[in-house]
Amino acid sequence: MLLNPPMSMMAFFHKSEGVWFTQRTVHHFDVVADESGESNLIVDVVAARDQRVIDICKSQNIDPNLAAGGASFAWQANLSDSAPVSSAAVLVDVPDDESGQSGKLVRDRGYVETIPVVSRYWFGQDGILTIDTDYETNQGQERCWFLTDDFRVRVSTARMMDGVNLMTYCSEKRFVTPEDVSALAAKHLRG
Repeated sequence: MLLNPPMSMMAFFHKSEGVWFTQRTVHHFDVVADESGESNLIVDVVAARDQRVIDICKSQNIDPNLAAGGASFAWQANLSDSAPVSSAAVLVDVPDDESGQSGKLVRDRGYVETIPVVSRYWFGQDGILTIDTDYETNQGQERCWFLTDDFRVRVSTARMMDGVNLMTYCSEKRFVTPEDVSALAAKHLRG
């Protein structure tokens, strides 16, 4: 099956919508031990006229009419029935042009520093999304791409002002519901 990678941020958000099982490894390049863990990532697409999009744009002095939309990213402990953490991040797409292949990603909170931040993004010809972020005291880069429609990879680096660097690798598999499995089974039994 040939993968058709998303080539705009809104296409990326739509392809990412749903629940993902995430396995993460963090490599610290200092005296701190490496970490690993599992969680669920819940992605919901947010409309351009959603109040959260408007508020985030205004907080960064960006015209909300330039926003193409956004997405909400919430994390949940793996195998937990509890609600996702309330600190979900909302990312807003402000594309450079109609192609949507590059632009600004406006966030109500960053990943490295939990402050509002504006990042730059672009899609390579291979479909790999790159996001560069300059925080107040740190720099981060995240790259993400789909291997299949239901499996994606994220790699990020953070360069801290105190000289500490870290690298994170995440593999993410789309959570398939029992209803999805039943629909696939029925399709194959018919075919």
